[in-house]
Amino acid sequence: MPDQAVIIDCQVAGISGDMFLGTLLDLGADVERVVNAIKTLEEFVKCKNIEVEIRDVIRKGFRAKKIDVKADKTPELDGAELIGVVEKCAEKLRLTDKAKIFASDTIRTLIEAEANLHGENISDVHLHEAGQIDTPAEIIGSAVALEDLGLLDSKVYSTPVAVGGGIFRFSHGTVSSPAPATLEILRSKNFPFTGGPVQSELATPTGASILVNLVDEAIHFYPLIKPLRVGYGAGTKDFEEMPNILRIVLGEPFSYGLLKDEIVVLETNIDDVTGEVVGHVIDKLLVEGARDVSIIPIFTKKNRPGQILKVITDKENVEHLARLLIVETGSLGIRMYPCERRILLRESIPVEIVIDGLREDVMVKVSRDREGKIVQIKPEYDDVKKIAEKTSKPLREVTEIVKSKARRLLLKG
Repeated sequence: MPDQAVIIDCQVAGISGDMFLGTLLDLGADVERVVNAIKTLEEFVKCKNIEVEIRDVIRKGFRAKKIDVKADKTPELDGAELIGVVEKCAEKLRLTDKAKIFASDTIRTLIEAEANLHGENISDVHLHEAGQIDTPAEIIGSAVALEDLGLLDSKVYSTPVAVGGGIFRFSHGTVSSPAPATLEILRSKNFPFTGGPVQSELATPTGASILVNLVDEAIHFYPLIKPLRVGYGAGTKDFEEMPNILRIVLGEPFSYGLLKDEIVVLETNIDDVTGEVVGHVIDKLLVEGARDVSIIPIFTKKNRPGQILKVITDKENVEHLARLLIVETGSLGIRMYPCERRILLRESIPVEIVIDGLREDVMVKVSRDREGKIVQIKPEYDDVKKIAEKTSKPLREVTEIVKSKARRLLLKG
């Protein structure tokens, strides 16, 4: 699990390429390195005098970082040319593989969305606004800034993105918000979005493409973290209703040394099944993929005694085990819900024990946290019981002897 979490908070003012890059600079990305990387585009775009202006601005009382990129005589690039510019520049800058992949995937997602919308090939699609210097500058600058901050190895979350509302004009005429390319990008990756809160375009195609290629998980609420740094990037417009800023929070996850696991819980109520059938179903569930099975006594309708049969399993076994429950118990329906749990790393090791001249191997379960610290040592019951019976010693005493021997071996190792 990464040691740093990233939360992109775009639920109020949306996201654009310049807002995202401005936020990364506000978080402390190397300004000189980012500016030099953007100016490297002159070699590939065949434009002159790329100028990068970075300044602090105020949006509804909040300070945020604003970046603007301009150039003289910028040619309008088609889709294939724009992809080539970004990928060649990333190679020239010797970015890490993860940064190169991010830059390439981001520009390709944007171009493919435009091509799909217009029914054209990548090499034929003309991008108008997206074909200017801003698009490759924002993508290359963001790749460099992400690499500089070490965020490409982090878990990245995002809120649903605000896309604004109303209508606006651009090269293809009057359209409603979100822009067709933005909507196509979000649709292609099943990324959640919300309309409003103003009558304006809030999420641009470049911003949306950055989101869908960087975010690991979309969330409505922040995860449990300790906030370390907060960055603010400003959009061009200044709205009366809210601050036009993007917020990114860097934080340290609270894991308490535990690992995260995702399971599914299946359960059904039964009140007309014999004990023999219940026992048979439990055995069969465990053989066919259930991680655990439990029985909870309840009272059902008409005050009849019954049970909840509860099953813990992996996602891939859900349909099979739900079918098994219905067939074996006669239940008319199975409740199922996904569940997160926190777990320890577990392993079983053999430990040789000598008690009163009796030499036996005992399997011992060892549980550790994610840092490798031993949390629990538990000998297998059947192995300990066998030694207790052979030596006529109390089970508790044999268990403690095995645990002490196992702990010495593990600490020694």
